[in-house]
Formats: sequence, structure tokens, C-alpha cells
Amino acid sequence: MKHISALLLFVCFPMHVHAQPRRLTLAETVEAAREQSIASKQALTLKKTNYWKYRSFQADYKPQLSLLGTLPGFTRSYIEVVQPDGTVSFQQVSNNNSLLNLSLSQSLAATGGTIYVQQQLQRFDDFARNNTRYNGIPVEIGFRQPLFRFNPMKWERKIQPLIFQEGNQQFIASLEKVALDATGYYFELLVAQVNLQIAEKNRSNNDTLYKIAQHKLELGKISQNDLLQLQMGLLTAQKDLASANQAAAVATLKLKMFLSSRDERELELEIPMESNEFEIDTRIALDEAFANRSDAIGFRRRLLEAEQEVQLARKENGLNAELNATFGLSDQGIRPADVYVSPQDREFVELKFTLPIMTWGRNKARSEVAKANQEFARQTVEQDRLTFEQEIFTQVTLLQMLQKQVKLTKLADNIAADRYQIAKERFILSDLSVTDLGIATQEKDIARRDFILALRDYWQSYYSLRLLTLYDFEQNRKINY
Repeated sequence: MKHISALLLFVCFPMHVHAQPRRLTLAETVEAAREQSIASKQALTLKKTNYWKYRSFQADYKPQLSLLGTLPGFTRSYIEVVQPDGTVSFQQVSNNNSLLNLSLSQSLAATGGTIYVQQQLQRFDDFARNNTRYNGIPVEIGFRQPLFRFNPMKWERKIQPLIFQEGNQQFIASLEKVALDATGYYFELLVAQVNLQIAEKNRSNNDTLYKIAQHKLELGKISQNDLLQLQMGLLTAQKDLASANQAAAVATLKLKMFLSSRDERELELEIPMESNEFEIDTRIALDEAFANRSDAIGFRRRLLEAEQEVQLARKENGLNAELNATFGLSDQGIRPADVYVSPQDREFVELKFTLPIMTWGRNKARSEVAKANQEFARQTVEQDRLTFEQEIFTQVTLLQMLQKQVKLTKLADNIAADRYQIAKERFILSDLSVTDLGIATQEKDIARRDFILALRDYWQSYYSLRLLTLYDFEQNRKINY
């Protein structure tokens, strides 16, 4: 009975046990961001959209089978009929004109034309006269060909594959951008947590030293001014601790929101050491960037689009013509089978053209505008290409410098920590002034923060170079997902 009562008490009044914090490394954070962040999901959606757009483009150049119909085509009305003497009479009509057309067509990208084969059956019901007739085309081959005109299909087959490649590389770049952003949020929280650790340690140390100083004052080993200085240090440490707590809470929320994480546990971040030092050949970095980045593919696309506009202005400003030709069989009768018994030849040839004669310089102006736009596009691409190369060169140089910077700040952090420990022990032994102890404390804190900030700059530069080249220099391979 006692056990049951204890169990009920435990259920009704559960103990509040704080969950263990969730430990995270930088690599785990980056991987989680690539898998579950909103930004990564948006990138995947854009990749799917790009894929289906390209599939739609490819489908346009494959044979198209379509069925067109009018079922029914009923009319009951009065129509105007001109009589032999020129007068007008309105007569009642009541009929149904139904049509079915089965067509197989194929676009010809090389010429911009279309070839097609079709079959057609038409039924006409005259209800006023109780009469039904059929008309049909058992088979017909047709050809439509623009002459002396701009061929959009030819240019689409050049440009659309580049757009598709751009979209694929933009997806990879988007995931690398997610990694870079995740690194930023990670270090924002890590810096906040390090500041919190420093603040907690400083508060604890200042509290201890203040108590020791009170005892020394009683013994006459320090002045009242030194005691007040230590008391101010303790108050400052307490304020810094409250501020650090708030900054850590805000940074935690930002990181969790970016990762789309609903885990309510506290995050405990590990300090990521720099990766193994590796050499980066600037020439390789440039070559990989031009081979992998969507921007480099975009340079070619933009030049092609500018050339396309020039060709469009030239072709559409001169002689435009279109040739339509068909050959087939057709017949009519009172039954559907009559259409297929002894069909007769059916031919149609048409050449339509437009020739501008007087345009008051409009055609030349359009051509010159297109040429000027093409030249401007070349200049813009050239400038973007130089900026592109400069970004790669700068990032390679920066990463190599930061690899050395991290080692130096790490060494300074260790030295400052050892110096503070010595200063603290000397103060306790009354061999060091309060001022010198404060200087050692500041140097320790600054060195620790500088080391964490150097790591942040290094890892952000590391992921920035991956983003700019879409190349993994540690593994010596292209980045792909």
C-alpha cells in the first residue's frame, strides 16, 4: 500500500529534472542545416522547379500527338442570305457541325519549321432538311516553314541547357550558402557562450578575491581603495554575467530557428579546431570556380542572349515570309465509311510574305539598339568576370592567412591563461597589486575572445571559399549533392 501511495504521489507531483544539454559540433550543425533548415528546403524546391522546366523544354521538341474536336457544334438561328436580286432574306437554320482531328506534329529546330500528319472527320446534321453528311481527310501531310525569319527554336536549344546547368549549380551553391550561414549562427552562439563562461568565471574569481581582500584589509595588507576597486570589479562581473546570459539566450534562439529545431534542450557547442592545414593553388581555385559556379555559366548565357537579340532585330526587320504546304486525301459521303472508299487528292500551297518598304529608319534604329545592348552586355560580363576572379584570389589569400592567425591566437590564449593564474596566486600571497591583477584578467579575457573570433573568421572563410569555387580542397573533389 505504501508503494502504491508513493507511486501516485510521484505521478501527481512529478519531479522537475533538467534535461541534459544537447552537445553540438560545427560539422553536425552544418549537416543539420543542410538537411532540415527552411533555406535548404527552398533550395531543393527551386531545383525541382528547374528540372521540370527543362523537361518541359525538351518535351516541346519531341513528337506531339493531339486530338482536337468540336462535340457538339449545334446552331439554331436566323442567318442573313443575299438573294439573286440583291435583297436580303433571313432564313432559319438548325444544324450540328461536329469535328474530330487527330494530329501528330514535330518541330524542326534546325529550320524553325513544323511538319505534321493529321486525320480529320467532320459530320454535318441539317435538322431542317433531315439530312446528314460526312466529310473527312483520311491522311494529310503538312509543312510550315518560316523563311528569312528569326528562328527562336535554334537559340532556345543553345540557351535552355545553360539555364538548366545554372539551376543545378545554384542548388549546390545554395546548400553551401546554408553551411556558411549556419557557421555564422554557430559562432554567434559560441562567442556568447564563451563570454558567458568568462563572465561566470570572473564573477566567481572576483567574489573569492573580494572576500580574501576583506581579510587582508583587517590585517592591514591592502588599502581601503584596493578593497573598493575589487568590490567594483565584482559588481561589474555580476552585470557582465547578466548581459552574457541574455546574449546567449538570444543567440540560441537564432540558431534553433535557422535549423528549424524544436528541441527545447539547451545547446552546448564545442569549440571547433581548425582543419588540417592544406595548400590552395589559386590557379586551381579559379579553374574550378569557372567550371562549377552558376555565375560562370551565366556569363556564357548572357552573351548568347545578347547575340540572340541582335539576330532577332536583324531578321524581323527585313523580308519575312512563311511557306505552308499540305498534301493528302479527302472525300465526303452520307456515311463515315464513304470518306475512306475512294478519296481524292487534296493539295494546298501558300506563301505569305511581308517586306518593309518605308520605315523612316525604324529598322536600323532597332538593330543599332540591339548591337549597343550586346556591347554593353560584353562589357558587363567582362567586369563581372574580373570581380569574380578578384573574389577568388582574395578569399584564397585570406584563408591561408587565417590558418596561421588561428595558431597564433591559440598560443596567445594559452599564455594569457597561464599568466592570469600566476597573477592570481601572487595576489593571494600579497605579492601583486590589484591593478596588475586587473590587467592580467583583461588580457586573459581578450586573448580568449580573440582566439574564438579567429576561429570564427577561419571557418567562415573556409566555407566562403567552398561557396565561391564549389570545390572541396581538403578532399580534392568537386562538391556535389
